[in-house]
Amino acid sequence: MASYLKEPRVVITGLGVVSSLGLGIETFWKRLVAGECGIDHITQFDASSFDTRIAAEIREFDPAPAFPSPKEARRTDRYTKFAVMAGRQALLDAGLDTEALEKLDRTQIGVYLGSGIGGIWTIEQQHRTLLEKGPRRLSPFMIPMLIINIASGLFSIYHGLKGPNLATCSACATSAHAVGEAWRVIKMGAAKMMIAGGSEAAITPLGVGGFCSMRAMSTRNDDPKRASRPFDAERDGFVMGEGAGVVVLEELDHARARGAKIYCELVGYGSTADAYHITAPDPDGDGAARCMRMALETGGLNPEDIAYINAHGTSTPHNDLTETKAIKRAFGELAKKIPVSSTKGATGHMLGAAGAVELAVCAKVIETGVIPPTINYEVPDPECDLDYVPNEARELPVKALLSNSFGFGGHNVTLAAKKLNA
Repeated sequence: MASYLKEPRVVITGLGVVSSLGLGIETFWKRLVAGECGIDHITQFDASSFDTRIAAEIREFDPAPAFPSPKEARRTDRYTKFAVMAGRQALLDAGLDTEALEKLDRTQIGVYLGSGIGGIWTIEQQHRTLLEKGPRRLSPFMIPMLIINIASGLFSIYHGLKGPNLATCSACATSAHAVGEAWRVIKMGAAKMMIAGGSEAAITPLGVGGFCSMRAMSTRNDDPKRASRPFDAERDGFVMGEGAGVVVLEELDHARARGAKIYCELVGYGSTADAYHITAPDPDGDGAARCMRMALETGGLNPEDIAYINAHGTSTPHNDLTETKAIKRAFGELAKKIPVSSTKGATGHMLGAAGAVELAVCAKVIETGVIPPTINYEVPDPECDLDYVPNEARELPVKALLSNSFGFGGHNVTLAAKKLNA
């Protein structure tokens, strides 16, 4: 694959995160590097009869600041509320308040916001209404509330952003795909700025129950803070999280012209398929390894340039082992020298939002020279034998890194970022 280095360069200028560790990138980052955990017992519904009764919930969330009116907020699903809030945070972090946006050509600003599951809260609530009160009592806003593209559409409406607009949906690779495809848009000259990421709010009876039936989630209900334990030998499944991650991608010259703060340069994007199974990863890690190599190639990077990998690391037995194999396959003897960490021990698995949240983490790693830890790593797994940055953050200057995201259906995404001009 040809290098994109001669095409427009893309930088990250804004970060927005809505998560169980807090609202806003600074609160989130401070708690993440401190090794805190946002997982606890489920409060959004009575989970006493479920095999899994824990999750990384967002509590005391007020969407009002991100919406034109309380009425508008009420007409959206929970996942859309998270997306719109994280998007607003990202714009403000990029120095783009309403007045600043009005000075820009908004036909050159696009929005790619996706979701893996979408408006499942709305589906459940409206189904109950249908059964109890009949079809005439269904909300006229039901369909716009539940469809996966509405967060992207509403965010563009609220901010007058008339560039390319799309919603991705590729399970847990969703928001990483959104970022990668938005990067392509700027690379091909179709926009100067893209707001990209994803959102998820699937901590519902149907959402939790469905994953329980797959036996995919941890049942460490008596010890929620230690339940999500990526790469640890005693891992027993993922813990569901909710929230949103959004980044502002910008063409380098455009960012410099307006004096924007630049976190890092997004240089590479890999996207492959396992073509193996609807939920299980290819046990050899071939698709994930090819994805990492593709991100390196499109980014003009060599394996030895990579100083950190933010792993998908879900805390499931198969995923963590397969990702370890894939990293070894992609990096050979270098694999054991590269720090690898998963932040899902702290945030839970945010499904379609995970990739963008973790890219925001990567931007902060490059900015601060601090790698967040893999918390709850206590019992080494002989088959997972890389440097997982256990339990404590590590100070290390990072000039280039990778971020992995993998989804049901065999979707693989790797994003490559580096320090500007490194």
